[in-house]
Amino acid sequence: MASASGFPASFYGEPGVLGLLANGISAFLVLLQNFHGARTGVPAEGVENILAGVHLILIGGVCQLVAGLLSFRKYDHLSGTSFVGYAALWGSYGATRIFIGANQQSPNLFNESTLINNTIQDLFADTSINTTDISMFIKESAIAGLVPYILLSFLLAFCSATVNYIMPFVFGAITLTLVFEAVGLVAGWALVVSGVLELIILLFAMYGSSALLIKGLAQRYVLKGFGNPLFNVLLLGTTNASSSQSLGQEKKKNTKYAEPMALGFFCDTVSPFILAFYAFNYFPSVSVAAIWITINSAAQLLSSYYAYLRQDCYHASKFGLHCMFWLVKTWEEHVVSVTIGRTEAGEVRHAMVGNWFFVSAALVLCIASLHKDTLELVHNSFFVLVTISTISQIPIDWYYIFFGVTCSLFTLLSYYGTFARLINTIAEKSLIPVGPQPVSTESLQKYLSYLKRSKIDECEDKGALLPDALFYLSNGVAALSSIHSSQPGLAFFDLTVPWVLIPGAITQAYVSRLQVQGGQRFGSVIPSFYVAIWATWSWFRFAGHRLQISTESGNGFAAGAIAFLVINAFLILVAAYRNLVLLALTTVMEVIIVCFLLSTLGQLPYQLEVAMLAIFAIICLYGMLASLVNSIFSNTLIPVGPSLIKNKKKKESETTNPCFIANSRETSGLLKIAKSLENSGVCGIPTDTVYALAASCKNPSAIEKIYSIKDRPAEKPICICISSVEQLVAAKPPFSSLLWEFMRNVYPGGISCIVPKGEWLLKLGVGPAYDRVGTKDSIMIRVPDHTITVHLCEFTGPLAITSANPSGEADSTHHDMVINRLGCKIAGVLCDGESNELVASTVVNCLKIDEGTISIVREGCVPALKVRQIFERVKSNMV
Repeated sequence: MASASGFPASFYGEPGVLGLLANGISAFLVLLQNFHGARTGVPAEGVENILAGVHLILIGGVCQLVAGLLSFRKYDHLSGTSFVGYAALWGSYGATRIFIGANQQSPNLFNESTLINNTIQDLFADTSINTTDISMFIKESAIAGLVPYILLSFLLAFCSATVNYIMPFVFGAITLTLVFEAVGLVAGWALVVSGVLELIILLFAMYGSSALLIKGLAQRYVLKGFGNPLFNVLLLGTTNASSSQSLGQEKKKNTKYAEPMALGFFCDTVSPFILAFYAFNYFPSVSVAAIWITINSAAQLLSSYYAYLRQDCYHASKFGLHCMFWLVKTWEEHVVSVTIGRTEAGEVRHAMVGNWFFVSAALVLCIASLHKDTLELVHNSFFVLVTISTISQIPIDWYYIFFGVTCSLFTLLSYYGTFARLINTIAEKSLIPVGPQPVSTESLQKYLSYLKRSKIDECEDKGALLPDALFYLSNGVAALSSIHSSQPGLAFFDLTVPWVLIPGAITQAYVSRLQVQGGQRFGSVIPSFYVAIWATWSWFRFAGHRLQISTESGNGFAAGAIAFLVINAFLILVAAYRNLVLLALTTVMEVIIVCFLLSTLGQLPYQLEVAMLAIFAIICLYGMLASLVNSIFSNTLIPVGPSLIKNKKKKESETTNPCFIANSRETSGLLKIAKSLENSGVCGIPTDTVYALAASCKNPSAIEKIYSIKDRPAEKPICICISSVEQLVAAKPPFSSLLWEFMRNVYPGGISCIVPKGEWLLKLGVGPAYDRVGTKDSIMIRVPDHTITVHLCEFTGPLAITSANPSGEADSTHHDMVINRLGCKIAGVLCDGESNELVASTVVNCLKIDEGTISIVREGCVPALKVRQIFERVKSNMV
C-alpha cells in the first residue's frame, strides 16, 4: 500500500510552468546549433555536440521529468504523460548528440559524401560492428527514434486541444520540428526550417508558462489560453455503456495521482518501433538505439510506479514486465551487433531458454486482463506474439523477420491505446472505443477460485502485496536465463549477461524500492539481497571472461557465496512468517547458492544446478500468477499457503482493543456506533474519502470532545455531514438556484461546500450544536458518497465530523490507524478496511457563488480543475 503520508495535490504549484519552459529552452538550444550551422556552413562537431547534449539532458530531460512527476501528483493526466514523454525524447536526443560528438570522425558527419558511402550492402552486412564504424549508423538510429515521437507528439497536440489552446500550438510546433530534425539528418536545408519552428516553440512556451505562473500567483486565469479548450472532448464520440462499465472496473482508491496507462502505452509505442527498424536491418548497430530504448523504458518504469501508487497491481506489473522485456532484448541485440554478430549469435542462441519465462508471464497477463476491456486483452495477446517471436530456438533467417513484423503490429496497437487511454482519462468517460469485458469480473473470480482449497489456512493479509508479482517475475527470468550446459561457448555467456543482470539486479532493485514504499516488515530485505546474488552471478559466471577474474578473485567470490548462504538461511526463517510459496523460493535459492559456491571452487554439478534453477523458475511463475490475481481482486483466489510460524504476540494484541470495535458490514455494529453517538460519544467512522471523527449534533458536549481528542485549534470550525441533498431541501435554506444546481452536481461525493449559515440549520436537526459547528456566518456541508456513512446519518441525524487524526498529522486511511492513534480517547471505531482515498475532501467556498465565483479553500481528492469545470458547466446551463 502506498504511503498514507503523501502531500495533497494543493501542496504542488503549477508544474506546467517548468514543463513548458523546459521544452522552450531545449528547442532554443537546438535552434542555436541549427542557425549557426546554416550561417557558417559548418555543423556542430565534437565538444559542441557534447555540451549541447548535456544541456538537453539536464533541461529538456531532467527538468521536464520533474514537471511530469509533479503533474501526475496533481492528477493532470495530459501534462503528466506529455512532460514525461518529452523528457524521454529530449534526454534521448541529447544522449545522441553526445554520442555524435564522442564518435565524430570528420568535421561534417552529415554531409552528402558520408551518406553516399553508406551503401545498401554495408547496411545489411551480417557482421559485428567495430566502434570506429558505429558513427555511420547514428543518423539511422536517430531517425528511427524520432519517427515514433513525431506520431506521438501529433497525438498529444490533438489531445491537448481538448484542454486548452496554448499547449496544442506548443506540441504541434514540436511535431513539425521533429519532422524537419529527422529530415535534417539526411538533408542540411531542413535544419533551417527546424530552427524557425523551434523559435515558435520557444515563443509559445514562454507565453504559456507566463500564463500558468500568473494563474498560480493570482489563483485565476489572467492571460488567455488556459481554462478553455479549442473543442469539447465530448465531440470525439459518445459514451458506450458496456465500455464505460469496463472502464470503471478499477476502483479508484486514490485520485491523488493521475492515471499512468496512457504513458505506459506511449512507451510501448516507442520501444517496439525502434526495434522493428533494427530487425528490418535499417541500421545493423543498435548502440545508439539502445540509449533511446533505455531512456524510454525508464519512463515506462515510472508509469509502473504511479500505477503502484494508485494501488493498481495489474498495470504496475504489466508496465514493469514490458520495461524489463524491452531492456533485455535491446541490450542482447547490442551485444549481438557490437560484439558477436548475427551469424555467431544464431549458433549459440539455441541454448538460451530465458525467453520462455517472458512468454509464460505474458500469458499470465492475458489471464489477468480477461475482466478488463477488450483493448487490454488484445494488447496483451499481441505482446504474447512479440515474446514468441523472440524465442531463441527460431532459425535466425526467420527470427528477425518475425520479430520485426510483431513489433510493427504491437506499435500500431499501442499507438491506438495511447490515444484511447488519454482521451478517456481526460473526459473521464469511454469516448474512444476500448471494447467490453471479455469475461465478467464475477465469472473470472469464480473460475480462478477453483484453485483454492477451502480448508487451507491462508496468510492473514488480504491478497498479496503489490510488488510481489514483479518480484517473482524478475527472479524467474534471471533464473531461467542462467540455465546452460556444462560447456557453453563464450558468445553464449556474452548474450546471457543482460538476461540475468537486468531482471535480477536492475528491475529487482526497483521492486525493492516499491517494498520500502509499502512499509512492510522485511518487505525489501529479500529482493535487495537477491539483487546482490544475481549481480554477483552475472559478473562471475557470465562476464568473468570479459572481466578476467583471477584465481584469487575466485576465492573472494567463494567467501562471498558462504556469506550469501548464511544470509539466505535467515531469509528462509523470515519467509516462514509469510507463506509457503516464498518459503519454497528461499529454500531452493539456498541450494542454488550452494551450486554457486561449488562453481567458484571448480566443482559445479551442472545437472543439480539446472534442476534447481528450473524449479526456482516454476515457483516464480506460480508466485507471479498468485500475487497478480490475488492483488487485483483483493482476495486470496490462488493459494500461496499459510505461514508456518505464527506471530502469537500479534494475535494476543488483537484481542485487546483500546475502544469498542464494530464491523461496518454488520447491521448490529452500525446500530451500536449510532447508539454510542447518541450517548455523547465520539467515534471513528469511514467516509468516501478518509476516516473521520464523528459526534452527534444533538450533543454539543461531544463536539467539544473532538477538539480535545485531536488537539484541534479552537478557531478551526467543524463541518456537518448529512445523508442527502433531499435532507437539505427539507430544511428550506434560502439558497439561490445556482447554488442548488451546483450542489446537486457535486453531491454526493468528495466535495464539501461552504454555504451561508442560518436558522434553517435548526430544521435540519443541528439545533443544540448551532454555535459549535461552522463559523458565525458560514457552515461547511458534506454529503458523502458512502452507503455506510449515509445509513449512519439516517439513524443519528446530522453529524459533526472532522478527519480522524491528531491535528497536523496525516489523515487516517485505515481503521487500524484510527485505533492506534486515537483509540484510547474515543468511544468506538466503525471498521471498514482501507479508505477509498488518501486525502480528505476538496473544500469549495460558495459564499460568493451568486456573483459568479467560487474559490477552492482546500484541494483534496477531487482536483480543483474538475471542480471549476463542473461550476462552469452549471453556470452555462443556467443561462
